[in-house]
Amino acid sequence: MNNSKSRLFFLDAIRAWAILMMLQGHFIDGLLDNVFRDDSNMLFSTWKYFRGITAPVFFTVSGFIFTYLLIRSKETGWSNPRVKKGIKRGFELLVIAYLLRMNIFGLFKGEIYDSFYLVDVLHCIGLSLLFIIGFYILTFAKQKWIFPTILMVTTLLLFVFEPVYKTSSFEFLPQALANYLTKANGSVFTIIPWLGYATIGSFMSVIFSKYQYSKNLYNYIVPAYIVTGLSLLFLSSDFFLAIYDATGITLFQAIFNNNYLFIRLGDVLIVFSIFILLRKYLMNATWLRIGQSTLSIYIIHFIILYGSFTGLGLYRFFHHSLNPYVVVPGAILFMIASTYLALKYEDHKAQIKFNVRSILSTTRIYLEQFAIIVFEMLRSGTEKVLRLLGLTKN
Repeated sequence: MNNSKSRLFFLDAIRAWAILMMLQGHFIDGLLDNVFRDDSNMLFSTWKYFRGITAPVFFTVSGFIFTYLLIRSKETGWSNPRVKKGIKRGFELLVIAYLLRMNIFGLFKGEIYDSFYLVDVLHCIGLSLLFIIGFYILTFAKQKWIFPTILMVTTLLLFVFEPVYKTSSFEFLPQALANYLTKANGSVFTIIPWLGYATIGSFMSVIFSKYQYSKNLYNYIVPAYIVTGLSLLFLSSDFFLAIYDATGITLFQAIFNNNYLFIRLGDVLIVFSIFILLRKYLMNATWLRIGQSTLSIYIIHFIILYGSFTGLGLYRFFHHSLNPYVVVPGAILFMIASTYLALKYEDHKAQIKFNVRSILSTTRIYLEQFAIIVFEMLRSGTEKVLRLLGLTKN
């Protein structure tokens, strides 16, 4: 584990863990009968708490990995190849996110359902990458401390002022745009405050990259993550309450009353420290491949569970209807099936893409030929009609 590339393996391991937790979390949350959702039950409350860690971890590790690859390039600014790749990736995630919410049967009726415009995790991650690139482009020619400072300040502002903007429905914006800012219309995630986890991951990556060749890097970074994480978990709420008591500013009381953002950030840092400590034992090739195939896994799980394109997913038939004895083994099978199919797709991705391009190319040729035939028929028919009406000569 001496070279810098090997240091990223623990990040792939984190992503693998996060995507698997997301799979079982979506399955159980979507299909478990409401009768069994009892917060006083230790098993359910423990599962619920750990389910809440998944998204913050995923956003943070996404920002970390993307920024690590972005700033390690020798080129800077627009000359950095990672900038164009990142922009392409960001928009690609946005397009995929909207496609997954498209319903073919609705299109046949000439309708686009409101659910198409709802914002989910892929929208926010794609947009987060574009924000990080924007910050990088604005600051690459300036002093090096400005970029990480903007990243940290972005996280703090989004987290601290969450009680202020979460109450707004942003009605002055078109609903498709407002969905990125409010859950009032049914969005699952919003860019605020979730961008904050991506930018803190990006900040962590800048610090990591600065000291990546230090032999004692992990000797310092693990204790720092643990101490900061535990402080956020157990002291941050009292910290904001103390500020409120001293200043009387109600914003800090509101943070104290619902301090989930900083607490979850503490969870994220603890998860990072655990995976770093266990990094030597997480080198299994299949496990790392899962971490590198999260997009494919996400797409496949979305199609199976929520019925992308057709609406015919497990969610439609078993929504909040299963008992724990069915939903728990079902979640395990769902994780295995989604992961297996995704890894098989990754094995044959090049061939599949080639076949799809060939089909699309052949289809385009046939459509062009069909269009020419239809055009000639219409032209010939129009000329005959005009001659019959005496509007043109033979």
